[in-house]
Amino acid sequence: MRALVTDKAPRTGRARRTGAAAERRRRLSAVRALVTAAAASYAATCTLGVAVASGRVDTSRSRWMHHALYVCTVTLGGAAVGTAASVRAAAGWWLLPAAAPLGVLPVAGGGRRHAAIALAAAPFFAGGLLKAWS
Repeated sequence: MRALVTDKAPRTGRARRTGAAAERRRRLSAVRALVTAAAASYAATCTLGVAVASGRVDTSRSRWMHHALYVCTVTLGGAAVGTAASVRAAAGWWLLPAAAPLGVLPVAGGGRRHAAIALAAAPFFAGGLLKAWS
């Protein structure tokens, strides 16, 4: 595997990166994007949950929105962890502990307990974001 090709890229004057180094950089940017998307989905889920719990939004006819955001959050988090495992990127691994509270949520019921369990995942999403963008 070649790590760097020394010929010049057209019009840029910089050497082109090919091979393993370029692939790793591409996957690291994928981890960053997935961690960011998972955190945004988590924030949207929490925002909708707080709005429903406080009575500002009525989702009695469209409860599926909260469920769809939850499924999106879990799927993006899993994809971030899986991609991080292939690249050994720390940012994605920060989301792995969030799987425990997210996994318990469907059977936790509603109310304060549901909110407390959901918020238990917040530090892991925040840590993943900080690691991804630092």
